[in-house]
Amino acid sequence: MTACAFIGLGVMGYPMAGHLQTGGFTTTVYNRTASKAQQWQQRYQGNAAATPAAAAQGADLVMLCVGNDDDVRSVVYGEHGVLASMQPGSILIDHTTASAELAKELAAACAERGIGWLDAPVSGGQQGAENGVLTAMIGGDKEALTQADKALACYAKTREYMGPAGHGQLAKMVNQICIAGVVQGLAEGLQLARKVGLDADTLINAISQGAAGSWQMKNRYQTMWNHHYEHGFAVDWMRKDLKIALQEAERQGLSMPMTALVDQFYAEVQKMGGSRWDTSSLLARLERD
Repeated sequence: MTACAFIGLGVMGYPMAGHLQTGGFTTTVYNRTASKAQQWQQRYQGNAAATPAAAAQGADLVMLCVGNDDDVRSVVYGEHGVLASMQPGSILIDHTTASAELAKELAAACAERGIGWLDAPVSGGQQGAENGVLTAMIGGDKEALTQADKALACYAKTREYMGPAGHGQLAKMVNQICIAGVVQGLAEGLQLARKVGLDADTLINAISQGAAGSWQMKNRYQTMWNHHYEHGFAVDWMRKDLKIALQEAERQGLSMPMTALVDQFYAEVQKMGGSRWDTSSLLARLERD
């Protein structure tokens, strides 16, 4: 399987599609803003198409990385959607962080057409996408994963099969829930450190080596300390992800008070004008005047 289509060239999809093309997979891209697809085409010497269906024509693997459930449906269904041109035996892979219910819906739609399905949301952010070291949490047809694995390895260093359709999305929900709690704890800790006059570098060098250590601490403490949030994973997207997780929790009859609380903290960051700030901007909320 060497012919690929990649739908959605945001901060994640653009480098992911690039890794496919440079990794030896003939890749055709589609993006809602055509100029972005043309820019990608010039940079990577791949192909660009005018519609999702045109991009998917003749593709063995079709990857999606768009915004939300509605965005996924808009590029999958209809005369211009990828299912209109995908052939039996090909595989549809959704890297969007979306609902488990959507994953099950699309798995069924693909099965009716003899098309393989994988819900494969990723973690690692823009930096991970650019460096080709993302983590993919994968649900769906295990045989389809075996067939697609070499292509996925172009941008996902870690690829874990989680179970049937929807389980990739469920795993991503857990990922986002855990991140929310860790970032809030880090923000509160750094707030205290600044207040009492601790040196940030010395502090993090000490505590990151023990039980308090985390990816967020090692990779975000300096930018948080310097009030720099114009990078990384946007608050808008985190709120979208946490909404999905909270809806799933409600469906399962579970209470998630910490996640709900941090979600509201992010709503306050949005009101501060931080919709596109990195999720580590929870510290900005604590240190606002």
